[in-house]
Amino acid sequence: MNLASIPSPSTGVIELGPIPLRGYAFCIIIGVFVAVWFGNKRWIARGGKAGTVADIAVWAVPFGLVGGRLYHVITDYQLYFSEGENWVDAFKIWEGGLGIWGAIAFGAVGAWIGCRRRGIPLPAWADALAPGIAFAQAIGRWGNWFNQELYGKPTDLPWAVEISEGANRVAGTYHPTFLYESLWCIGVALLVIWADRRFTLGHGRAFALYVAAYCAGRAWIEYMRVDEAHHILGLRLNVWTAIIVFVLAVVYIVVSAKLRPGREEIVEPDRDTTPGKDADAKKDPLSKDEPGESGKDLTAESTEAAAEKG
Repeated sequence: MNLASIPSPSTGVIELGPIPLRGYAFCIIIGVFVAVWFGNKRWIARGGKAGTVADIAVWAVPFGLVGGRLYHVITDYQLYFSEGENWVDAFKIWEGGLGIWGAIAFGAVGAWIGCRRRGIPLPAWADALAPGIAFAQAIGRWGNWFNQELYGKPTDLPWAVEISEGANRVAGTYHPTFLYESLWCIGVALLVIWADRRFTLGHGRAFALYVAAYCAGRAWIEYMRVDEAHHILGLRLNVWTAIIVFVLAVVYIVVSAKLRPGREEIVEPDRDTTPGKDADAKKDPLSKDEPGESGKDLTAESTEAAAEKG
């Protein structure tokens, strides 16, 4: 018998007058705002310009949403393309279903495009945004609470989440894995902030630390979940993904630290300054130190005039 538990919302929709706002979408929007706001502060502290993070996020966020949805639909295709299912539901992103792996991968492609357009290094931008992304994930996970999804095994712990009867779910109290991941992401963000200050991380290592730390938590949290998933050698697909990505992130941190120690000195070049501008100024024909061709012409004319008078 449960003496205490976390109640779930009776509906996943927040009514704003005549406009219905789904709780899942609301959490995603707030998360994106926090990531961009905090990333902007860190970018400026690193020597970048205000607004650059938001300009690149215009590319990264749409790519991330598409990638996150694609990963979810591909890895859980049976929810949309099995007999009796409606494939149109695959486009209903507001009902939940975003895979963080696809979101980060596709978001990185969008960020790369934005960074190239601004002439700045992608790793430096990713380092500035890393803890903000973790905070955004912490907020976004509460969208699963609104949808009563991504919970764990049954439990009678005081912080168990109440799940009501519905499609593909049985009423009861379960481990709130969405809450576990939300708290873990907050811890990841704080870890990255501390390590970045303590070790002066650069060249993508702060972002790699975020990835590694997130994967470490995602592996054990994923293991607790009871929603339908594909298994490989007895482990859920996302557990394997977390393990592989964790190893890659750690390898990147080690190799990058040896090849490119320290942090970037300049993260955003000043576009108003043209290379060679100072050198051109020194070669000014009218400068006193080095007369140009016009000065030589005047000297020649004076010599000819003196010869005619003689």
